[in-house]
Amino acid sequence: MNAPSSQLKPGSLFATALARLYSRCTEQDRQPNTPASPGARDVDGRLFTLADTLDLSLGEQLAVALCYGVQVDPHIARLVAQVQAPIGGAQPYAGLAATLFADEGLDVLTIAAGQAVASGLLSIGGAEAPLPERPLEMPLHVAAALGGHIVCPDGASVPTPARICLPEALDPEITKLCDILLSHLGKREGGVIVLRCRDARDGRAMAACLAERTERQLVEIESGMPGRHAGWLHATGALCLMVSNAGPGESVEIEPPKGYDGPVVVIGGTDGSYTSSCSLTEWKMPVPDHGDREKLWRRAGLHKPAAAAAARRYRHGAARIAELASHISGKSAKSQLKQLGQALQSGSSPLDKLARRSNIPVARNDIVLPAELDVAVERLRRRIGQRNLLAKQLGPTLRARYRPGVRALFTGDSGTGKTLAAHWLAQEAGLPLYRVDLSALTSKWIGETEKNLSSLLDLAEHADVMLFFDEADSLFGARTDVGDSHDRFANAQTNFLLQRIEEFDGVALLATNGRDRFDPAFVRRLDAILEFPLPDAEARLKIWRTHLGDGHSLTNEELNSLATQVDLAGGHVRNIVLSAASMAMSEDRPVSLGDLRAASAEEYMKLGRAPPPLAAC
Repeated sequence: MNAPSSQLKPGSLFATALARLYSRCTEQDRQPNTPASPGARDVDGRLFTLADTLDLSLGEQLAVALCYGVQVDPHIARLVAQVQAPIGGAQPYAGLAATLFADEGLDVLTIAAGQAVASGLLSIGGAEAPLPERPLEMPLHVAAALGGHIVCPDGASVPTPARICLPEALDPEITKLCDILLSHLGKREGGVIVLRCRDARDGRAMAACLAERTERQLVEIESGMPGRHAGWLHATGALCLMVSNAGPGESVEIEPPKGYDGPVVVIGGTDGSYTSSCSLTEWKMPVPDHGDREKLWRRAGLHKPAAAAAARRYRHGAARIAELASHISGKSAKSQLKQLGQALQSGSSPLDKLARRSNIPVARNDIVLPAELDVAVERLRRRIGQRNLLAKQLGPTLRARYRPGVRALFTGDSGTGKTLAAHWLAQEAGLPLYRVDLSALTSKWIGETEKNLSSLLDLAEHADVMLFFDEADSLFGARTDVGDSHDRFANAQTNFLLQRIEEFDGVALLATNGRDRFDPAFVRRLDAILEFPLPDAEARLKIWRTHLGDGHSLTNEELNSLATQVDLAGGHVRNIVLSAASMAMSEDRPVSLGDLRAASAEEYMKLGRAPPPLAAC
């Protein structure tokens, strides 16, 4: 019958193991060297805790104490080698441990099948030798953990502390999550907390805060980490962190390493679902509100006016604010805002894989629109600028359901100014514009398109950019009658896309040549629909003037005739002017009416239409 660990006092495990070793030396008439004590009392305290957690027998505890002494004290290692001479080395054989601790019921088979080996506290080497002559080894990371230090094995790492300040408004939520973690520790049962966030850096900052509040070391482990590290995890007293993103419609099973029943924090995405055999708690990290954003900008070093302007204009989370603030060194509020705008427009982003950044400066006079549409574009500009504070003074019903996202649809023929308007709106809002590459989003594999779009929207929300979907009807097209499994899949995909774009908290502009190509349910989800008509003669005259500038030799009468007879949109006028300018440059002269006549004929031929009789101009 093995004595329970509670019958021993702190410091006695290590002393008992050494006493048995000394006794063995005496039997062989050998004079041992005097070993130094490797902090036996602290080691025993950790071993007692491990014994209760991992259900170690007393014999296993003594064997672990002996192997730890070999790892940390050269005198003990030489003593073991002396006892096992001439065939043994400094690592104690299983047979030696079984002999030393036979009174505690230890033998070579109980060592091999026991929890000390199963949990990774000890390993058995020398696979070719018989079991009694195979050495017992304590891995370096386990010895370090018993000594109060962190050395990570393969599949684990200590995250680098991030300089990210969390909003003060999260303090009550942090307290609740800490209480959940401590309750799992008190009951000695496993528990999983899933932190749903769009940016893993925010999740890591929250996990680091939970570890600090619960006085535990944060250790990140890979999914599927082997159970042989369970003993190390328990010995470190760490708070385990995992990263696991579930895609739309996916269900991810969260399973800590076998044999480890401590708390685990998981950083997950906003989609999919998570399950676990342990108790599971989910918490979604919110985007800081206007007041918290201003405080975060102030704490990051911005002056009060700059912090207020940044909080009002941009909808960034804590990690993004810390990232952008690292690029700001201006001494005045004006210079800080200028540097912030430059930081937003520069640098690489994970968004670059799914969309193309487009930074084309557009002046308001470059966009020639009818008066009614001009007013609608200006109204949309104000709505985008007011989105973060729009619901602040409204009723509780609206505030409870309000989402700051803005979704607008631009319809009209090619070349009518939809893209120019999108660039101008992004410029006015101070947001980077990303043109979505639909070929990078869509996939023939089931579920991949939804995953790509979900990733795109999450990244766009985190970075607070403006998305521009050109030819968006190919992605958000109308649902069809179900005739076969392909129709059901296509409709399910459309349903997801409609729901996901409705939940998008950023700015999304969609362009199409035909409004009737969209699903009616999607049209209801839009905040604005802007019709871009073909320009009339007066608008075309403005377009010709803005494109030609002063580098031409046309009279006002000739320009009026062009505007009247060439009934094309601004995009086609651009093509004509560029072609005519090439003809004129080759002869080193200004653009003439003849150049424009020839270029117009080419443009009409591209459209499959007969050119007008421009000879009368």
